Amino acid sequence: MHGQNVRERVLGMFVYSVKASQIKLGALVLAVVVAAGTLLFISHKEKPVNDDGGIKLAAASAAERKAFLSQFGWEFDEEPVEVSEVLIPEDFDDVYTNYNAVQQEQNMDLFPLRGKRVKRWTYNVTNYPGYESKPGTVQANLLVHDGVVVGGDVCSLEPKGFLQGFAFPGGVGH
Repeated sequence: MHGQNVRERVLGMFVYSVKASQIKLGALVLAVVVAAGTLLFISHKEKPVNDDGGIKLAAASAAERKAFLSQFGWEFDEEPVEVSEVLIPEDFDDVYTNYNAVQQEQNMDLFPLRGKRVKRWTYNVTNYPGYESKPGTVQANLLVHDGVVVGGDVCSLEPKGFLQGFAFPGGVGH
C-alpha cells in the first residue's frame, strides 16, 4: 500500500487539465504561425532578386543584365556578342564539375539545373585590367534561367587565357 501511494503521488504531479478554450487558442496560434510562414516562403520564392544589399540577380531585360554586370564594376559593349541556349547536362564531367566549382565560389550552383536549358548572354568586357587595349579578348557570360542569373563567368579568349567568377580583380573597378 505504501508503494502504491507514492506512485499515485508521483503520477499526480504530472496531471494537467486543459480547457476547451485553451485548445482553441492554441489551434488559432498554430494556424497564424503556419500562415505567416507560408506567406514568408512564397514571397521569398517569387522574389529572386536580393533586396538586402546583396547581389542583384535579375536578368530578364537588357537593362537588368547591364545592371548585373555593372554592380561588379565591369564595363562592356552593351550589345551582346552572342545569345545562345545551353543545355546543362544531367551528368557533370570534369569540365562541368570544375566550372560549377567557380559558380559555387560565387554563391551559385548549376547542379539543381541539370537537364534544363538556360540562355547564355555573352558580352565583350572593355575594362579588364591589362586587357583594355585588346578589344574582344575578354568576355562575360551570363547564364540566365527564368529571368535570373544562375551562373556565368568572365574569361579570356586567348589560348592560355583565364576563367573566373564575376568579381572584379582586386575589388570593384572602374
